[in-house]
Amino acid sequence: MTYKIAICDDMEQDAQYIAAAVKKWAEQANVYADIRSFRSAEGFLFDYAAHKDYDILLLDIEMPSINGVELAKRVRRENEAVQIIFITGFPDFMAEGYEVSALHYLLKPVSFDKLSKVLNRAADKLRKTGRTVVLTVDGERQKIAIADIVSVEAFAHFCALTTIRARLAVTAGISAVEKILREAAEGEFVRCHRSYIVGVKYIKSVSKTDITLDSGAKIPLSRSHYQTVNQAFIRYFKGEAQWD
Repeated sequence: MTYKIAICDDMEQDAQYIAAAVKKWAEQANVYADIRSFRSAEGFLFDYAAHKDYDILLLDIEMPSINGVELAKRVRRENEAVQIIFITGFPDFMAEGYEVSALHYLLKPVSFDKLSKVLNRAADKLRKTGRTVVLTVDGERQKIAIADIVSVEAFAHFCALTTIRARLAVTAGISAVEKILREAAEGEFVRCHRSYIVGVKYIKSVSKTDITLDSGAKIPLSRSHYQTVNQAFIRYFKGEAQWD
């Protein structure tokens, strides 16, 4: 398991200590931590604009210009899954954390044991939330829960990705989306037509010419993909694959 973790603290010594503690936690938890450190909220936001796939944020509250609480509010507007942990030398800001669903507050100086326990909680919540992929939607990088993806339909210059909540315009070809889904969740999606991919767990029935989804929607099934789709469908009901 890999966790992408950002540390944002204007005090370099504090940031280095937290980074070392996170690395130690990852080694003990037998996970890989991709740790990125930033000296300011602006520095983090510049990176976040292009890379929205962070799992855990460790934010100092008292920073010049944009403080940690304001930074968390900006991130939370578009990312409900990321786990936010505040680090501060003062308990006065704790009430503001409820607005951004902060996981925990850690008071400086931070002990390794306390940080380790909070990171374990964050990892547990992320596992329960499920895996995600990052795709470009309407020009912005967006994290999407794999378990929510129902189907993908190819158009001339984009793909329409249907989730259980919305229909999103993804700036990528269907082969590129298929590769991303295969690498993130092998066996859980199947190509059924040159223009369609479906999430196997959302298939209700398969005929020679189309797939009926749980929603009642019908997806065309080409002759060349029938065998692959049918086998994936049978494996699912036999319980040979694990699904979220």
